[in-house]
Order: sequence, then structure tokens, then C-alpha cells
Amino acid sequence: MFYEKAKNDPLLTCQRGKNEKGIFVSTTYIQLLEKTKAIASALMELGVKRGDRIGLLSDNRPEWLALDLSILSLGAIDVPRGRDAMEYEIEYILKTTEAEVCVVENLELYKKLTNVSERLPKLKYVIVIDEAGIELNSSVISYKALLSRGIERLGMEGEREKIEREVMLGDESDTATIIFTSGTTGLPKGVMSTHGNFLYICGVGNSLYPFKKGEKWLSVLPVWHSFERIIQYLFISLSHTIVYSKPIGKIMLTDIQRENPDYMGSVPRIWETVKAGVYQNVRSMSKVKKTLFNFFLSIGKHYSNAEKKVLGSTAHTKSGSVAMDRVMGFFPYIILKPFNTLGQKLVFSQVKSKLGKNFKFGISGGGSMGKDVEEFFAAVGIKLLNGYGMTETGPVIGISDTRCPKKAFISPLPETLVKVIDLESGKEKKVGEKGELIIKGDQVMKGYYKDEIRTNMIIDKEGWLHTGDLAIMSKEGDFSLVGRAKDTIVLSGGENIEPTPIEEALRSSQYIETAVVVGQDRKALGALIVIDAKNCERYLKESGVPYINREHLETIDEVRSLINQEIARLVSKANGFKAYEQISRFALLPESFKVGKELSGKQEVKRNVVNDLYHKEIESIYA
Repeated sequence: MFYEKAKNDPLLTCQRGKNEKGIFVSTTYIQLLEKTKAIASALMELGVKRGDRIGLLSDNRPEWLALDLSILSLGAIDVPRGRDAMEYEIEYILKTTEAEVCVVENLELYKKLTNVSERLPKLKYVIVIDEAGIELNSSVISYKALLSRGIERLGMEGEREKIEREVMLGDESDTATIIFTSGTTGLPKGVMSTHGNFLYICGVGNSLYPFKKGEKWLSVLPVWHSFERIIQYLFISLSHTIVYSKPIGKIMLTDIQRENPDYMGSVPRIWETVKAGVYQNVRSMSKVKKTLFNFFLSIGKHYSNAEKKVLGSTAHTKSGSVAMDRVMGFFPYIILKPFNTLGQKLVFSQVKSKLGKNFKFGISGGGSMGKDVEEFFAAVGIKLLNGYGMTETGPVIGISDTRCPKKAFISPLPETLVKVIDLESGKEKKVGEKGELIIKGDQVMKGYYKDEIRTNMIIDKEGWLHTGDLAIMSKEGDFSLVGRAKDTIVLSGGENIEPTPIEEALRSSQYIETAVVVGQDRKALGALIVIDAKNCERYLKESGVPYINREHLETIDEVRSLINQEIARLVSKANGFKAYEQISRFALLPESFKVGKELSGKQEVKRNVVNDLYHKEIESIYA
């Protein structure tokens, strides 16, 4: 696919990445193709052949894609991981896959690799992208030297044809990559995704929206994560340009202003940060401006809901019809439209400008997006699509309707089969009934690497992949996620509780950064809370409460009282939570969760790790 795109649009800009001075530099499709062939030739000289596994330890940057495509050109398989990889993870994935060659991004990753290299007898060559501080030799090779050697080899008779023959030998059933899931429990599992898995998603992606050649994607997520990985291939299939940035607020927003991307994929936490940033600005406004913002935000939310009904973009799990929805939504839609238009021009145009001049939509994936975030972006006129999938499905299973996203519901990709079943009997559930979501489609992985037992545990004999996610189906065939089967908390009274909706409700507070619900085998639920230090500090100042510094805000009685009020307000019967779903006790934690510690690479909370790390705090809740 890449070779064809490069030959059809050779001068089209493929990548935009920063040089040493922080200035964006362009690479065309034909230039990337030449780099790909050169690196493939140099790798072939090192002995890389079809079926070999190659370690690729790096965050997203232009060189990553060149290396990835080079490895795939030879029919080899890359084994990716990001900068936050721990030494034991690097050792485990390289030893399990028997990698003889490994690419590392910089000195930091090189040190991690060398610390475990004695336990990696198969490893022969290390290729370094940023060579600063690293002593090079015959087995430690710089990316620049590898590329230079490859360019030299391409001048040899028949070398280009040799690479192209390898490309043509490839088959859709070939394994393209082995992505070891960071997971929230147990040892990582090596997901074997095929060329066909990725090509299927790229193919249906073309049909979901009227994309135009030359549009831009902003890349901010770690590229070893399967969500960012598919974006790397999707933009090629669409003849688009990818712009490399970082998931750091100031850097990302500055790059957006410079580059004006059309699309961006990111995890819920980043969209939550954008929303929190808007509210931070609102709080510094005058009383009049603040009132206007809140008024038009309310108008926007009601208008968005009415618009969905008029356009027939609502999901039904009970009695009701699209025709009736359209009738019910018509008058609010007509009445609110001029007010919404005014709000978009007076207030929300400034919010939208933060995402550049050309922004069409964002995709939230890698976790469940809170309803408050979804409603906020819909109200301000920014289209944010909710994507759903898992590493084992390449990773996309479904995505919100690109025309008018249905609130809290996702549409499966074309030709992807989904159904909800009872966890015990396996029988299909009726519309609106909760059960496990299972799927069947061309994006389903080949299996876990060297792990038939766990493969058979997730993919049944009929080819259905069991997601482990709890969902309900609508009459229209869409689905909505309502929790995780394995995250279910069972209280001592036998009540089964899904923590995710409760945690999402708590995180909607401006004073709460992170919340983890606990209570397995206890009488009632508790919560571990990481406060939003900036907003709590502002609250104390506005309330005239003296304090020494912000390092221990969680110990101040007024902060505890504030969080207690927020919990009672958000997780209440008025908001649809049952009595046994309410939080009776909580503990405030002193520091934000970190990737590689409490958070996985996908920024998901690792519940088992949290339970171990904060065992004393959990016990104190119930003391």
C-alpha cells in the first residue's frame, strides 16, 4: 500500500517533524520510500530476513515510520515499545521474541537495554536513533550510518529489485507486528497483528468520512500503542500528512497553531485536559463573561441533543422511534439554533481556534470517554468521535458516526459483527440488557505469540473474540460500554458494581484529577482520590483559608471537606447512582499517577498495581 501511494503521489508531503532547532521539516512520500528501501537493504546486510523479530524501542518520530516500513518490506516483524518501557519489560519482550536486532531511540533506552543485555543471548545488533553519549562499534550502529550504508547499497546492481521482490512476497496473513500489551494485570501478552488486520481498518476508514488528499493528522500518542499505530497507516492510505508533536499541553497547542491539522487521535485524558484548560481560562474571566459562557454552554448542550434527534442520530434501547425523536427534537432545534449560532460566534470560536483553522474532528480512543467530556465538546461545536477497540483488534472495533455522533453509543465498523452475551450462559442478550461484548471481523489478531492457552481463552472456537467489556446494544445495532467484566467490584452484600461510570463521574469535578473506586468484599465502596492541586489551591485562596504550600494540600481539612461535598454531589441518586454505588469513604493521595507506575502506556489505571501500592491507604479507609 505504501509503495503504491509513494509512486502515485511522490511529491506529496508525507511527514512533518522537528529538526534539532525545533523547526518543522517536511519529507515527501518518495523521500520516505527511498529511506525505506535504503534501511531495508542495510538491515538485509545485517542478516534480517522474513519472519525475524526486530525490537523497536522509541516514541513517535519520523524515523520510527521509516524503520517500521523497512522492517515490514523484508517480511520481518517489529516488536515495538515506548520510552517509558521498564527494564524487565524490555528483557521480557526481546527474550520471548528472540530478537537479534533492536532499535533504541536514545541514551536512556540504550542504558535500559544494556542493563539486561547479558540475559539476551540472541541479541546481535543495536541500532541507535539519537547517538549522543553512546559509543558506537560494529554491533552498536547509528541510524544515520545504517541509512548511509543502505543508500550506498541501493547503488549496487539489482539491489532495488531485491527489496521490491521481498515486498511482493508478502501476504495479508503475514504477521506485521507483535505488540506486547502493557495491560493492567499479569505478564504482557504478545498480540500478533497481521498486514491484513491493518489493511482492513485502513480500507473501511476510507468509507467513513469524505477525506481529501493532503490533509493533516497530528500525532501525539506513543506510537507503539496500537491506536497511534493504525493512524500511522491510515494517513498513508488516505494520502495524508502526519505531523509529529508531544502529548504535553503547551507543546501540543503550539504545534496545532503552527500546523493547523485537520484531525487528531488521542486518549480521553488529553481531551479531559483540554476541557479542564478551557474551564481554567473561564474562571479568570469577568463575572459577565463567565455568565455568558455558562449560558451558551447550556444552550449548546440542549441544541446538540435536539440536533441528534432531528438527524435521527439517537440510539434506542427501549420503546421509541426515530420518527418520534425527530418530532420531539424539531421545535427545540429551531428555537435554539439562533442562540447556538450566536454562542458559537461570540464565545466558542475562541475555544475552537485553539485547535487551529482546519480542525474537522478528533478521535478519542484507548479508553472510555466520560459523558461530560463528550457533551462539552458537542456543545462548543468541536466534533469529537468516540473510538473503541483493543490491541487484539488492530485496534478498531467501532467508532462514532462521523456525521453526527450518537451520545454514548458507537457503531461497529462495516462487516464487523458484534453482540452482547450473558457472562455465564453465553446466550445473546436482548436490546438494552447488559452483558459481555464479543466481536468477529477481519481486524481480529492472529493470536498471542507463543501462548495458545491465553489465545483460546479470548477467541472461542467459532472465532468470536471476547472483549471482557460490558455493553448494551441498541435497536440500531450500535453499542454502549458500561464497564469491565474483570473490574467488577462485588461487595460483601453480593452487590455487583462497575467502577468505571463512578470514576468518570468523579473525574468530572474540577477538583479531582484521578479517582479509583475500591471495595472488593467490603460492606461499602471507597475511593482513592488524587486532587487537582491548582484548582484546590484556587478554592482555598478564594475561601480565605491560609496554608503554607501546595505540596500537602490533601492534608488540609477544608480540602477534604470540599472533596467530600464533590463526591456527594456527583455520585448521588439524583445522578442515577444506586444507594450501594455511592462512596462512603475516601483517601486523598499526595501525587499524580504516573505512566509506568500506576498507569499503563495507554494511561489506563493498573488496578492491581494501585491496590498493592496503596494497600495501607485502602485499609485506612475501612479502619
